[in-house]
Amino acid sequence: MSESPEKLKAEILRLTREYAALAHRANLPGEGKLKHRKPAFVPGKTVVPYAGRVFSEDEVEAAVGSALDFWLTLGSEGVAFEEEFAQFLGVKKTVVANSGSSANLLAVSALTSPKLAERQIKPGDEVITVAGGFPTTVAPLLQNDLVPVFIDNDPVTLNARVEQLEDAFVEGKTRAVMMAHTLGNPFDLATVTEFCQRHGLWLIEDNCDALGSRYDGKLTGTFGDLSTQSFYPPHHLTMGEGGAVNIVKEMRLKVLVESFRDWGRDCWCASGADNTCNKRFGWQLGDLPAGYDHKYIYSHLGYNLKPLDLQAAIGRKQLQKLPGFIEARARNWEFLRRELADLETVFDFQLPTHAASWSHDGFTWDKSGHQTQASWFGFTMRVKPGAPFTRRELVLALDAAKIGVRMLFGGNLVRQPVFANLRKQSPDAFRVVGDLTGADQILNEAIFIGTYPGLTQEMLGYVVETIRRFVKRT
Repeated sequence: MSESPEKLKAEILRLTREYAALAHRANLPGEGKLKHRKPAFVPGKTVVPYAGRVFSEDEVEAAVGSALDFWLTLGSEGVAFEEEFAQFLGVKKTVVANSGSSANLLAVSALTSPKLAERQIKPGDEVITVAGGFPTTVAPLLQNDLVPVFIDNDPVTLNARVEQLEDAFVEGKTRAVMMAHTLGNPFDLATVTEFCQRHGLWLIEDNCDALGSRYDGKLTGTFGDLSTQSFYPPHHLTMGEGGAVNIVKEMRLKVLVESFRDWGRDCWCASGADNTCNKRFGWQLGDLPAGYDHKYIYSHLGYNLKPLDLQAAIGRKQLQKLPGFIEARARNWEFLRRELADLETVFDFQLPTHAASWSHDGFTWDKSGHQTQASWFGFTMRVKPGAPFTRRELVLALDAAKIGVRMLFGGNLVRQPVFANLRKQSPDAFRVVGDLTGADQILNEAIFIGTYPGLTQEMLGYVVETIRRFVKRT
């Protein structure tokens, strides 16, 4: 007699764990009880990534188990992940998507819904954002026929110069603020939230790089009306691809986000459900005949941006490890800052928002009364203009040493080809406040290296040694 499906599945998952334990040792955490299983680090031969997936056999087993169940589309694992993630953040609801960029698109699109009545953002309305950063924080604004208004970055915190908010504001045209917590450093939420409340503006926090960061002890992603997450491999937890929109306070936004995610439909039934509203054939909307099937009524020009249930199964295992990941990022950032402290003659280092300075004893804080705690996405250095080497020379040296390095994403986005061409073709497509000197400094001087939890002390020590040797040689 053949074995039961349950016994076969259990055996497959046992072998899956055995395989993963052998095949994926390089992806284990850099510190902790599993460190001893990582392959030996060979300086100059082993790549030191700027970021990457950190997982064990737990995630592989979850993925295979979900695949064997073969539900595939978003289902019970997705529902569970949404509930668990919302509980972690302390928000009303989390809606998963297939990427952080899609999450940004959904968050912006939701605010253009006619169902918001007088609070609907309409084509031609303006949204204040920041010049230096990642393009898909801004792209959804243009994709929804809105006008981005770029304010400058502070090159020390990498976040918005909030003193420019009032200069960017235009009564009757400005409808929202959307900006990111750059590399895990919370932006000045006290100033931004007060500004939005005073002017009746929506606030979208791009929290994709900052999961676990805190402002005055409260998690980022919980201050705005909506916030977004990315679960791409370099981020704080991963599903491979994946993202989410967090509904912070107003549950009416949940239905709108889900509608744009799920083809623009008016129906809010989950996959596999048919009559959540108890009047599936009792609606009369638009110019449709009375009683038209609610599952096929569309209120928005939507998309299909759902992830797979398998991805959510992986995300649930990652979420259990998130507190340790956050601690590792802070620990790795502090190690790099401490070991490179005497190179301040050639580098400017990033400071958390509201920090006045750094020393071996920790940060000193400004007089605002606010403090931040970053869940660092990376460790940023800006090459000073008077340094005896260029940023390009430093980048080439790190790359030759097999150390992962990145610019700060798009730098000053206004200088990117897509925006330069857009300005030529449609001069009113976006506005710029001031001369963006801070964003240009970031564009021309900044790099960042890794702080992610897969880095070992040997790797970090090698990074420090390589940078110090390079500076000494020049």
